Amino acid sequence: MSRIAGNLAQEIARHVDEAGLPAGTPLPERALAERFHVSRSPVRLALRALRQAGVLAEAERGGFCVADPAAARALAATGTVADDAEAGYLAIARDRLAGRIPDRISENALLRRYPLTRPRLQAVLARAAAEGWAERLPGNGWRFLPVLTSAETYRQSYSFRQAIEPAALLEAGFALNRPVIERHLDRQRRLVAGEIADLSAVDLFEVNRGMHEALIECSGNAFFIESLRRVDRLRRLIEYRLQVDRTKARLRCEEHVAILEMVLQGRNPEAAEAMRRHLAALAPLKAGLFPGGDGPAAGRLAVS
Repeated sequence: MSRIAGNLAQEIARHVDEAGLPAGTPLPERALAERFHVSRSPVRLALRALRQAGVLAEAERGGFCVADPAAARALAATGTVADDAEAGYLAIARDRLAGRIPDRISENALLRRYPLTRPRLQAVLARAAAEGWAERLPGNGWRFLPVLTSAETYRQSYSFRQAIEPAALLEAGFALNRPVIERHLDRQRRLVAGEIADLSAVDLFEVNRGMHEALIECSGNAFFIESLRRVDRLRRLIEYRLQVDRTKARLRCEEHVAILEMVLQGRNPEAAEAMRRHLAALAPLKAGLFPGGDGPAAGRLAVS
């Protein structure tokens, strides 16, 4: 899911909460697109994420409707909760990655493990669901989805990206979304200029993930697009927990700037080769964060 759709999911949840919409209230795509001044594509992605988080349900006549106003309230609160909620989120992510949390667990069991109130725990879990590594079960249970946990699977994810991301730039149906790509170029330039020093590993991952996904979305190839999103969901937790090497990360952002400039100039074959080199350089670095094959180390990461 793109960063725009992720932010939009939270805005829709806040709208449900602030408007006091009861369960069963329909949420038409067109009305939401007009309300938030966006196209229907990110609205559709946001609605799907909210369904997975338990906020919405599929309506009988198609589309989505409110399923759980309390879940909407919890998700809406993630942008303003205190630091302990962020710490709780990272603690759950760390424990899940280390195998200390089972695939299925109840909210009550999680409350016994972590110093969170139920609303804040629900906000954390709704965020995990929106990001694609957890899903709500009937009742108050949750299921955690697979993530990458070994050096070999992590290396394979970069080999796969080397295959699809350059190819996406060469697709016959490639259609440049100039406003979106220009926004990503501006953000990458600001990172190179110094903003990278102020971003957390979580935020830096999301910014760079969004850039790569924005490029592949221009290909119009649904298989490329969904495949990259799935890989990003699987690698998200590993990226979140590692300390970022800002110097190396800045170099990766410089490479992003060059690739984006080539694409905006219509030099896609050059951009594809630059993307291949970019990902090839990262693959051994990322796999090297798993010493002995026992799991991710607290290494230093050049995020991309």
